[in-house]
Amino acid sequence: MTRLTLLAGLALAAAWLLHTGSLKADNDQRDLGVDADGLVEVELATVGVNPVTRSPVVLLRNLETGDVVPIFIGVAEARAILLAMQGEEMPRPMTHDLFGNVLSAADITLERVLVDDLIDGTYLGMLELRITGREEPLRVDSRPSDALALAVRAGATILVAPKILVAGEGMEYEGLERDQVVTALGITVVEVTARLRDALQLPDRDGVLVNRSRGRAAELGLGAGSLILEVNGRTPDSPMNFLELVRQTDDDARVEIRYWQDGEEHTLRLDHDEAAPALDEESRLEV
Repeated sequence: MTRLTLLAGLALAAAWLLHTGSLKADNDQRDLGVDADGLVEVELATVGVNPVTRSPVVLLRNLETGDVVPIFIGVAEARAILLAMQGEEMPRPMTHDLFGNVLSAADITLERVLVDDLIDGTYLGMLELRITGREEPLRVDSRPSDALALAVRAGATILVAPKILVAGEGMEYEGLERDQVVTALGITVVEVTARLRDALQLPDRDGVLVNRSRGRAAELGLGAGSLILEVNGRTPDSPMNFLELVRQTDDDARVEIRYWQDGEEHTLRLDHDEAAPALDEESRLEV
């Protein structure tokens, strides 16, 4: 039995006991490294690698500034995050899917993930859970990599301590060699393959394909299956380049996106701090 599978099984028992009131939660198991009001909201952009160590990193986009900051995660968690971003449905629940199903079955909602401290090179995190019938949220100590893999599935808000964002500044990262999937401004994009171009009858033009659109972008009409042609007048040649063009937008400027959809070209403008809503409001590409 793997460590995560064992933890998921223990979580099932703990979630049920918490739900029924048989177990009293202890909110003081670990103090946050910084007050929750001092945390910064981020968007999980994608998974990449550190070019020096070849270790996986998760890339977080600061909603205040648009900056992209990497933090190190494990290989298993990197794969779990990518599967969720790609919308892959496994024949049987994987560990993080199981954990999410456990919380849902016990009527517990993962509302926020807090990555609150960095001590001696180790990132610390918390799950913030909302339990039916309980006034205050419950915070549970967690490895940030596990917490982030759950956040992608639950549509939970992600908050990070400023010291972690500062620590990640200047850290090198690069995209995966294949199967890149990137989210920015609530828009998830993938590479345009010949098969997808034929299936969706896309024009023979460069750009990236919208796999999922949520939040303000979806409200303004951008839908799954659209081809993003330009970001601020420049053509993204890969999902990672799409993220980079968004990042390069000035803090006080809006991101202008030109895209092809249903035989016509459209333009929308989005602020850096656009955040996606919960997953039940999403639109995902199915081919």
